[in-house]
Amino acid sequence: MEFTKMEAAGNDFVVFNGFKYKIENYTSLALRVCHRHFSVGADGILICEPSEIADIKMIYYNSDGSEGEMCGNGIRCFAKYVYEEGLVDKATFTVETLAGIKTVFLEIENDGVKTIKVNMGRPVFSAKDIPININNKERVIEETMEVNGQRIVFSSLLVGVPHTVIFVDNIDGIDINGLGRKIETHPLFPKKTNVNFVEVVDRKNINIYTWERGAGRTLGCGTGSCASVVVGKLTGILGNDVHVKTEGGVLEVHLEENYEIYMKGKANRICNGVFLNL
Repeated sequence: MEFTKMEAAGNDFVVFNGFKYKIENYTSLALRVCHRHFSVGADGILICEPSEIADIKMIYYNSDGSEGEMCGNGIRCFAKYVYEEGLVDKATFTVETLAGIKTVFLEIENDGVKTIKVNMGRPVFSAKDIPININNKERVIEETMEVNGQRIVFSSLLVGVPHTVIFVDNIDGIDINGLGRKIETHPLFPKKTNVNFVEVVDRKNINIYTWERGAGRTLGCGTGSCASVVVGKLTGILGNDVHVKTEGGVLEVHLEENYEIYMKGKANRICNGVFLNL
């Protein structure tokens, strides 16, 4: 089975052409190909398939075999792949995901995709929809939880997938892996949560480290970057246009006045290959 390895902001994926190959078990496939010692290795897999409601459909599975509703860095890789492989033939197109239909805008240069902008839609703030077990609030902003006896101020929201945002003064002084793992599976979050630790440089720039639900520590998270900018805007510490620096790269997030989110960044093809024993 042929595959393409891609990355966006250090978030890496193995991409499969679902028009060409029929895949019976996505969970098994993800577990096999994402292992970094016994296979190609990745944070997740992406499969493109036909859609009856959009120009194309994106299926995403995390490295632990769980299905994800949406992936921000993943959809940029997906968009570059399907355009350059000729599966779509226009620079603006729609993608069906479990988090709804997303519109993609490609910047084309020399027949290749230079940058990808995605309309990520609007965040969902209500506790029951995130979901989070916290008094059924309309917005979960600057609440507190206790982890290992440590009081943590956090905000949570749904940007395709559940995200928890924690602003810190010095991001390098935080135990990202230890805290991230425990917050992901905290009893507050019945469907678990992605965890974003954010250091504000100024109103237009942030640094972010992410622990992803189902994938662990990753070098970048597109939906997490979007969620962090939304919370920063809500709390008055960020503006509408923010340059986000992740561990693996950079992207731009723009908010409309109604909190409609636009994410823009690059994606790169690492290699093409063939799995011999799938």
